[in-house]
Amino acid sequence: MTYIVALTGGIASGKSTVANLFAEHQVDIIDADVIAREVVEPGQPALQAMTTYFGNQILLENGSLNRKHLRTIIFSDPEHKQWLNQLLHPLIQQRTLQKIAQCSAEWCLWVVPLLVENRLHSLAQRVIVVDSDEDRQIERVCQRDHITKSEAIAIIQSQATRQQRLAIADDIIDNNLPQSALAEKVAQLILTYNQLASEYKGRNL
Repeated sequence: MTYIVALTGGIASGKSTVANLFAEHQVDIIDADVIAREVVEPGQPALQAMTTYFGNQILLENGSLNRKHLRTIIFSDPEHKQWLNQLLHPLIQQRTLQKIAQCSAEWCLWVVPLLVENRLHSLAQRVIVVDSDEDRQIERVCQRDHITKSEAIAIIQSQATRQQRLAIADDIIDNNLPQSALAEKVAQLILTYNQLASEYKGRNL
């Protein structure tokens, strides 16, 4: 049985940066965002259901999902957001569990932004929270996604609070640190998880 380390954090907190540092050490990464994109690719049943519900307005000319337009729709109507979550979350979770089951390493890193919101932390043996102050999050997401400050704040407010995430953390990574310090922190955590995973495997033989 694979020991699962969940990595979470608010939008633009630096999860990808940290996950990439783990990947440099050949850690197996299972990324919920990647899976979320896979389940809505053209030809997938989920995208067909979404097109039926929202109309062709959510599609780009090439038939793929117009994520920016969909985001605008669901943030303007809680019922639309709830419908979409009920459609996608079970599909994402099913595919996630399949990927975890296929993992041959003693432990894997499960990158999942909505860990707290979807009450998924009980599925992991360890939780890392990438922590960043809200002002920096707003600045990063505006630059990355080319959205307004008010749109960024709306997204942040729709997620779990910083305090809620920190409350479930076993390990906290401060993403305000310089890159070299982040890399050192990740290397230290890998040694810890190697040991914990080995002990976990021994208990479950």
